[in-house]
Amino acid sequence: MKTFLLIFIAATGSYVFAEKYTTKYDNVDIDTIIKSDRLLLNYVNCLLDRGKCTPDGLELKKVLPDALLTDCSKCSETQKKGSKKIIRHLIDNKPNWYKELEEKYDKNGTYKIKYEKEIRA
Repeated sequence: MKTFLLIFIAATGSYVFAEKYTTKYDNVDIDTIIKSDRLLLNYVNCLLDRGKCTPDGLELKKVLPDALLTDCSKCSETQKKGSKKIIRHLIDNKPNWYKELEEKYDKNGTYKIKYEKEIRA
């Protein structure tokens, strides 16, 4: 019985760990992207299906809908901080780009309402 319990705990722990997004790209320098309109626009175009995607851009594009739906519950702390920083920058400095992303990923305004307090903080 103890062996079964240990195997179950180990299997469950592995499953929970596997449910996190990859941290492979957590070392991407968000500040460099924010400071460069060219780099930032490349990511925006990737997310909007208007341009080529870098490997980290493809990963972002893949997980973004789920991250929005699940309150970024599978995100690392680095991913949470980076996403808040980018969103804040887009809202404050690139509202047109933010609006386009919002139109694609939040057509009904569900996430805008859900995250409005957090985004403004």
